[in-house]
Amino acid sequence: MTAGAGADGIRIIVVDDHAVMRAGVVALLASEPAISIVGEGGDGRAAVELVGRLAPDVALIDLRMPVLDGVSATAETVARHPGTRVLILTTYDTDAEIERAVEAGAIGYLLKDTTRDQLVDAIRSASRGETVLAPRVAERLVARMRQPTPVALTAREVDVLRAVADGLSNVEIGRRLVIAEATVKTHLLRVFAKLDVRDRTHAVVVALERGLLDRRR
Repeated sequence: MTAGAGADGIRIIVVDDHAVMRAGVVALLASEPAISIVGEGGDGRAAVELVGRLAPDVALIDLRMPVLDGVSATAETVARHPGTRVLILTTYDTDAEIERAVEAGAIGYLLKDTTRDQLVDAIRSASRGETVLAPRVAERLVARMRQPTPVALTAREVDVLRAVADGLSNVEIGRRLVIAEATVKTHLLRVFAKLDVRDRTHAVVVALERGLLDRRR
C-alpha cells in the first residue's frame, strides 16, 4: 500500500462518465475488504477535484470523458497530487491511447473486460507503485516494439535499466537522470516490450544475459 493507505485499506475513487459502468465497477469492488471506495465522478474535472479533496491512494479513471478527458485528468492529478496513483480503465486499446496515458503519468492501463480478481490485483499493485498492464495491452506493445533484428536498447533505456539494477525506484531514477517519472515509465515499458518481459527484475536479468547491460559496478 502507499503511505496514504490506512485502516480502511486502499482508498480509491472511480471516475467514468457512464453511470452504469461506474456502478458496475463499484459493485465489483464493494465486497473487497482491502479496498475502500471513497468517491465517484463522471468526468475528468471531477476526478481531479476528488483527488484534491479526498487524497485517495488510487484513482481508477476512464479514458474518454466529457469536460476533461482521462489523459488530461491523469496529467493534472500526477502533477498536483503525486501521492495518488492513476489507473486507467477503458475500452480503448490503440497504441496512441496507451502511450498518451502512460506518458501523462498513469501507472497502469486496464481494459473493461478485466475480471474482478484482475482488477483487485491491479489496484493493489498500483497502490504499491507498480506498473500494471492488461495482457492485451502488453501484447500490443510487444508486437509493435519487438524487432526482428537483435534487440538494441537506446542509451537512455540502458541508463534507466542500470538504475533499476541499482535498486532505484522510478522516482529515484527520475532524479538521477533528471527526467520525469512518467518518462521513466515510458522507457521501462519500451524495454519490457523489446526484451519480452513483464517486470523490472526480469528486464535486468535478460539484459545482462544478452550483454545489453554491463556487469560493472
